[in-house]
Amino acid sequence: METRQRSLVKALTWRIVATILTGLIALVITRKTDVMMWIMLFDVILKLIAYYCHERVWLIIPYGKVRDPEYHI
Repeated sequence: METRQRSLVKALTWRIVATILTGLIALVITRKTDVMMWIMLFDVILKLIAYYCHERVWLIIPYGKVRDPEYHI
């Protein structure tokens, strides 16, 4: 089972990568840095919250979980 802190750190590191990519796409499309920055700001806030909630919900769902303590990846 993952801790809430681990889920949060995973969400943060992924958001850094994904937000940079979103910003680059926004810059290529709009050619305006101010628009790019607003898009990145909204993107990081909304998607960070969504990802964290998604992770926490999936921890509750038993699908695909292995309960055998001898099982190691």
